[in-house]
Amino acid sequence: MKTYLIVGQTNVGKTAFALGFAASLGLRKVEITFMYPDGFATKQLYPLAVAREELVGPRQHKTRSLQSLVLQVPIGKGHRLVKIVDSTGLVEGVHADKEIRRSLTQTLQAMQKADFIIHIIDAAEIGQASEDVPLLTEVERQVAAFAQIRGNYLVVANKMDLAPAKHGLDRLHRLWPNEKILPVSAQDMTGFKEVRAVVARLS
Repeated sequence: MKTYLIVGQTNVGKTAFALGFAASLGLRKVEITFMYPDGFATKQLYPLAVAREELVGPRQHKTRSLQSLVLQVPIGKGHRLVKIVDSTGLVEGVHADKEIRRSLTQTLQAMQKADFIIHIIDAAEIGQASEDVPLLTEVERQVAAFAQIRGNYLVVANKMDLAPAKHGLDRLHRLWPNEKILPVSAQDMTGFKEVRAVVARLS
């Protein structure tokens, strides 16, 4: 079973993407395993609407552990199991909160073990950023370089439902002309058909 680790800055829509991917498979309920930095793990079954309400929100670092879903992805006439793992949002420097620092360390350790890394980027934020500001933070550039060397890197441009996102997507294509960038709106549930196709091919 292949593991897909979702990474990206805080509030780019990582958890919404994970739940949207599950919804795109026709699921109405998901079992999520929460794996905390101290080694404790627990599982909870959610209706998807409840999972969105409880796990998705504007507060930074709402996700403070690895959150995994094992899903059946259709491949040809059959299915294959994949593990989708949500993670704590990346930040620059050393965070003041000890709990968040431990969660970030857990995310970086998970990168070493993941079969594939899905880098979620807020295309709308990129689209409205000044042209003289770097598109990615230093930690994101390091994550991208690490994943590209390993050859297990997927880029998802999220929030395509927002007006500046088209320009943001164009800027990302100029930054990575050789990378396949998947435009998605976790809010409007668009773009997941192509994501499913890529995951099916890689799995």
